[in-house]
Amino acid sequence: MSTDPLLRHDDLQEAVPRQRFLLEDTGFDEVPPKYRRFYRKWRGPGDALAANEVICPVCKVVIRSTRELRPGDRVYCMPCMSRLVVVRAEDGGLEARVAY
Repeated sequence: MSTDPLLRHDDLQEAVPRQRFLLEDTGFDEVPPKYRRFYRKWRGPGDALAANEVICPVCKVVIRSTRELRPGDRVYCMPCMSRLVVVRAEDGGLEARVAY
């Protein structure tokens, strides 16, 4: 970790390479077969999101990425056609906010 007081936490996080994930088809049939690995159904309150997943606040579908998501990333929800921005939630996790 750097001792430079001018570096913010976000700058330090950007210096660390993002994790990569291999996605497999989850059987989500609301999008064309080519994109099914990027979405899955939300399984309720007991469902935990991985570092590469965020839930769409519009249609409650989990959007998956091949790389780790960080605040400021933009994702697209194909089922409801929403463009989303990933932000840090109050509880410390990640959530998506509708951009348009």
